[in-house]
Amino acid sequence: MSPTSEMSHESALKPVLSKFSQRRTWSSDQPISFLMQQGVENPNCISLAAGLVDPVTLPVETVQSAVDELLGGTSAREALQYGTTQGNERLRRQIVALLSQLEQRPLREFSESLDNLILTTGSQQLLSLVCEVLFDPGDICLVAAPTYFVFLGTLAGVGARAVSIESDEHGMNIDALEAELARIEQAGDLSRVKLIYTVDYYDNPAGTTLSLERRQALLDAARRWSRGHRILILEDAAYRELRYDGPELPSIWGMDDSREYVILAQTFSKSFSPGIRVGYGVVPRELVSPICDRKGNEDFGSSHFTQQVLAAVIESGRYADHVSRLRQQYRKKRDAMVAAAEKYFSDIPETRWIKPNGGLYVWLAAPPQIDTSFSGPLFPRAVQEGVMYVPGDFCFTGPHAARPRQYMRLSFGVQDESGIDEGMRRLSVAVRSLL
Repeated sequence: MSPTSEMSHESALKPVLSKFSQRRTWSSDQPISFLMQQGVENPNCISLAAGLVDPVTLPVETVQSAVDELLGGTSAREALQYGTTQGNERLRRQIVALLSQLEQRPLREFSESLDNLILTTGSQQLLSLVCEVLFDPGDICLVAAPTYFVFLGTLAGVGARAVSIESDEHGMNIDALEAELARIEQAGDLSRVKLIYTVDYYDNPAGTTLSLERRQALLDAARRWSRGHRILILEDAAYRELRYDGPELPSIWGMDDSREYVILAQTFSKSFSPGIRVGYGVVPRELVSPICDRKGNEDFGSSHFTQQVLAAVIESGRYADHVSRLRQQYRKKRDAMVAAAEKYFSDIPETRWIKPNGGLYVWLAAPPQIDTSFSGPLFPRAVQEGVMYVPGDFCFTGPHAARPRQYMRLSFGVQDESGIDEGMRRLSVAVRSLL
């Protein structure tokens, strides 16, 4: 037997890796991986795609001071030990007080929330845990169109079915939601509707805010359609503290005095530091144990050390000061992107955008004949011009061929004001070249 044939024979006998699980298949081909690859391969591109925070705003000195105080004190070894699955009680108490301030209601009204508050590794982990404990394959989650594309991947990863509800500048259309629930009921599938998902403050990707009237209507709809089982609202308020103007609205969770219908998800990643990786959820009492059980299987509990650091920062008053400065800086960047849209896109027919009251994103509609998807001509042309964006088709559900393909999610988080202006100029050149 020749060496070549001997090697082939050995290869034939070598055991292959067992078949991947269904969940691996469901969660494959997420766009975030391709976007990151493009960023690495095109380092000179101005990224209007990355939903990252401005590195200049990261609170290096504040964290350094808190770490020094923590490690120089008597609780240093405790901070370096394991914590609990639900999270550090000191920080949870401070978050309850923070929620009291955000809701502009007395702290005593939120005393029971401490036991229902779970600290997670960013709010993304909470979104994932909620999906893990609620959905079986084929169950239904109602989402706005468009919606946060990473959450669509999370739903796909557990085999859940995302059903889109049309939205406008005031958020999810509640009449459309009611009509879809009626259609689902008529089809005999109402028992499979587990969740309504909304990014209700300065939505990622659209930058819209769910109006006060619609917040109450959404809560009322969830209650009214809970027939035989409770339909929950997952309120993703990741950008809540990044408000630049417009009304200061209560959360849907705060409007639900029963605390039975809303899961509130918030994070310190956008308002303080993503590297700290602390998010949290306030959930109905019946969900605390299932979520903690699932979380315990994954990590025993999120980083105890960073929870202690964040607790020290909040307790000192430095967190509130940081958020105040952050709002001022991001407001200028928001204004820079909207001004650049006006400067470079206002004379391109049928181009539209929304000025957000907060958050990190501007949602821009190109002329209808422009395909903004990865497979369309604009994305490679934009990269050639030296700029990147997130194609809007990823923020819709359904077959790719049937999704709207004229939208772009633009982020002003990373770039400075001159970078935003130049990025928008380059993008407009790419769009004009295809008209």
